[in-house]
Amino acid sequence: MSTVHDDLPATRLERGAGQWLQTFVLGAATWVVVMSLLAVLLAGFGAWFPWLVFPLALVAAGASGWWAHGIPARSLPVWTAALLAAVSIGAGIWTAATHSEQVLPRRDSASYLQSAISMAETHRRVVPVETSEVGGAEVLALEGITLASPAFYQVGTDDDPSLQPQFVIGPGAIWSLGVWAGGPAGAMLLPALMSAIGILGIGLLTARVGAPRWSPLAAAGVALLFPVLHTARSTYSEPLALVTLGAGLMALTVAARQGARGEVGRAALLAGVLIGGTAFVRIDGLRETILLIPVAALALAQGQRWPRATLVGAGISTVLAGLAAAWLSGQYLGTIAASLVPLLGVGVLMGLLTAGLMWWQRRGGVLPVGVSRRLPDTLGLAVVAVGLFLASRPLWQTVRQSPDDPGARVVAGLQLRQGLEVDGGRTYAEQTVAWLSWWVGIPALVIALVALAWAIRTAASRWTEGEVLPAWTGPLLVAAGSTVFTLWRPGITPDHPWAERRLVIVLPFVIVLCVMAAAYAVRHLSRRAPVAVAVAAGVALVGATFVPTVMATWPHRSERVELGELAVVERVCASLEDGDVVLSVDSRAANEWPQVVRGQCGHPALSTTRTLRQNPPRLASTVATIDEAVAAGGGRLVLLAAEGTEELDALGATDVRQVSDVFVAEDDRLLERRPDALVPLSLEIWTGVAGG
Repeated sequence: MSTVHDDLPATRLERGAGQWLQTFVLGAATWVVVMSLLAVLLAGFGAWFPWLVFPLALVAAGASGWWAHGIPARSLPVWTAALLAAVSIGAGIWTAATHSEQVLPRRDSASYLQSAISMAETHRRVVPVETSEVGGAEVLALEGITLASPAFYQVGTDDDPSLQPQFVIGPGAIWSLGVWAGGPAGAMLLPALMSAIGILGIGLLTARVGAPRWSPLAAAGVALLFPVLHTARSTYSEPLALVTLGAGLMALTVAARQGARGEVGRAALLAGVLIGGTAFVRIDGLRETILLIPVAALALAQGQRWPRATLVGAGISTVLAGLAAAWLSGQYLGTIAASLVPLLGVGVLMGLLTAGLMWWQRRGGVLPVGVSRRLPDTLGLAVVAVGLFLASRPLWQTVRQSPDDPGARVVAGLQLRQGLEVDGGRTYAEQTVAWLSWWVGIPALVIALVALAWAIRTAASRWTEGEVLPAWTGPLLVAAGSTVFTLWRPGITPDHPWAERRLVIVLPFVIVLCVMAAAYAVRHLSRRAPVAVAVAAGVALVGATFVPTVMATWPHRSERVELGELAVVERVCASLEDGDVVLSVDSRAANEWPQVVRGQCGHPALSTTRTLRQNPPRLASTVATIDEAVAAGGGRLVLLAAEGTEELDALGATDVRQVSDVFVAEDDRLLERRPDALVPLSLEIWTGVAGG
């Protein structure tokens, strides 16, 4: 059986071009999921060794490529395949050349990097800490002293403590390969590679859903999106999720197009594995997984068999990812329970509703003729209504959360500095459509909304007429549902451009819809109007999308966020001596340095809590107690500050030195407008020896 299927005759070269590009993307996505699962098994038991992992990674790559190569591919014109490859390679080079250096865990990207460094150096996910290295269990029993720091939880007891990284294991596992290959700087280049693969996958998905000659344009549009570029410049999880989700939706299209036998059954299974397996790299990948339930229900109701394999694959990978998260990221799951539990509830509700409708259909239930006739137009109008509803939210809604939430305190501080009314409980979630418009423009949003409404109407018409649903229905519904969920509740601190991470699925969806609208307009107008008119319509639609996108990204084209931070860390590490135990004594040092000192510098590190720092006499006596315990073990207690020397002076530190006195540039943190420039960030570090 041939592995290439197309509606048009194709040369052997065209068939091969489509097959190999698809194999590369599907194989890479499968490899990400396999390596994440492998990390659970190895790093979970302290066996994440390079001499073991690299050979297994090569075997996994070969097996993933073999599995993916058996999936039917669409032939591509050679020039289309070449352009797709050129766009993705160019995007990868651009991103790598302008990659960030976010090392201090002030943001999630650096937290992922520190997790990767920890895995690479300790060979395990949850890292036990020898209490003798920090002066004994009695030190950890002191009130206000902790091993924990942002993104790293202290678990266990004072006698037998461990450090559990935040988030799920996948990104730390993948980025740790870069740490082994080239240190932290090597890890910083891998997101650019993964993002390039994700961009190629979106281009291939566009080709799969009916616009092969327009697919390089879709890939280029996604590559030009600043939120995509921003996350790909740092060790975030989004570049990995872009690969697994894009490839999973592509496999879903293959399965729906061809059925569920032989090689296509493999596509159906892989679609579920990849979409469900996204939870290995981002726990909110559950959102896209539960959206497979209504997609599968629609296909099953038409008597199609492929959804069974997809649901099996998604179920297995989701359960495995959930068990891994519960085992190795349990503290993190506890902190996001308020978001996770409702999401799981929605999944259960969807499952029950689907089961009920399937039972009703098997009992002979059918839609009344009048409802069936009006359903396509009704759903198309409903899509427009939902879009207008989300866009109008700032006119009638102000979304708030508890003012006691840590994020609320951050927002209040930003509001104060930006001259806004101080209302820290605001999440600004009602403005998410405006966030989209900053990066693609309002015309693109209008085009995308109309295109989505038309696509939903078309699928509904097929359904009511008893025809098989279009193969693109699955990706369309998953992406549309994910978009609505994200726009309604982004669930992130609304400082921009950092909050734009939440848009890395939504914005590519907008670009693909706009490109498909242009392709549709040119194709249909060329049959009814002069070619010049059709071309002009296509150019107008593309221009309305791409011009605002390029203009929004242009100010950020060559930014190097926090460039120089790695050198600062290396300088701090070089200032420490064997036997040093480092205690962070002010707020910023406690937030940024404990895990960096522990992971990159290789020195034991402790931190003070906010409550202890607010009580100077007790802080001084606690430091003296720790100093005695560390000295008794033959070590030296070094105090580290990042806000000046006041704390060091108050604690009577000697040999006070300023280890770093530099500024780097970081993205601004704005609440109500799009940022277009970087702002300076001070990285001043002082150390002193405790004990006088």
